[in-house]
Amino acid sequence: MPVASGSVACVYRATLHDGSAVAVKLRRPEAERLMNLDVEVFRRSANLLARMPVARDLPVVDVVSHMGSAVLGQLDFTREADNLRRLRENLAVVPRVRVPKTYPEACRPRSIVVEFVPGLEAGVAARCTPNARKQFGVSALTSIYQMFFVDGFVHCDMHPGNLYCTDRYQVVVLDAGFSVQLTDRLRRLFAEFFLNMAIGRGDRCSEIVLESAAGLRPDADPDAFWERMADLVHRNHGLPAREFSLMAFAAEMFDLQRRFGVHAAPELIFPLLSLLVIEGTVRELDPEIDFQETAKPVLNRGLFGRRKAA
Repeated sequence: MPVASGSVACVYRATLHDGSAVAVKLRRPEAERLMNLDVEVFRRSANLLARMPVARDLPVVDVVSHMGSAVLGQLDFTREADNLRRLRENLAVVPRVRVPKTYPEACRPRSIVVEFVPGLEAGVAARCTPNARKQFGVSALTSIYQMFFVDGFVHCDMHPGNLYCTDRYQVVVLDAGFSVQLTDRLRRLFAEFFLNMAIGRGDRCSEIVLESAAGLRPDADPDAFWERMADLVHRNHGLPAREFSLMAFAAEMFDLQRRFGVHAAPELIFPLLSLLVIEGTVRELDPEIDFQETAKPVLNRGLFGRRKAA
């Protein structure tokens, strides 16, 4: 019987010849055919939508193409095994965060073998002390900041099924099939944006969004966008932790981009979504966590520290 299952694969517990307890992720037989059909439907729909007045001058086709490639990338288990290895190395610097060890010699194109981590249950954090829950929240948030600001290699599927708290006070990150590598330019721009947001420099945040944009609509108004974006940052800077919402901030920023014709870079869509997904998980662990303050030490490493080669 599987110990876990999803749309792409099922996970089974097994034992290697040397006695090591492992988790074996096996791809479902029909996954590739069905996912290719789904992606093709989305691509054709995007081509149709792009011809309609409501979507004219929007990069709909480019965005859906980028999304489709990312989704189909989850079928490549050789790539995912390498992603897990990279993620384990990258997150080793984050206290109390664990990515299971991969056994590359046992992996195959349709299967991945990693160490089995016992005690992965959804309700563990709820049984812990408030202080432990705060530590879980900081560790989880720091891990994704490390991905964004330092390494540029981002796990884009950090939902509760891939992020667990354990009785050993660790945060365990699983399933790196849905991961992307940001260009160093985008990584740095994203880090600069978040740093300037944390210190209330709205003017610079506006400039960064315009610098990272994929393009402008013919009727774009970058000056109006610049002014409204700066105001958005100023209004959110210094808010008490309980009142600041990444989701609300991002929603308003996306709306400003839409209204004033600034196209976001498609490469940032899934990483941004991963940040928004983890916000809910972190808020459950610690409603008082300060997203902007927690980011500052990681931002310093990403912008001013020495980075290792990928």
